[in-house]
Amino acid sequence: MRTVQMTLEENLINEVDKVVKLLKTTRSAFTRRALQSAIDNIHEKAMEQKQIEGYRKKPVKADEFGSWESEQVWVD
Repeated sequence: MRTVQMTLEENLINEVDKVVKLLKTTRSAFTRRALQSAIDNIHEKAMEQKQIEGYRKKPVKADEFGSWESEQVWVD
């Protein structure tokens, strides 16, 4: 692991300190999780955008998936 130095607003640090105390963790652990979550979110949004672009380029045809109604099984 590497040590990095960051500049943050005082009010953000105060909020982080409240949260880490509540979660019984450290600033570093909280920050690692928050950064990873943000990165995961960005990757997910990028994949969603690729999927949207794919469907724009090649839209689903009306009969592409057929009818699933005949395959549904309703159990009482």
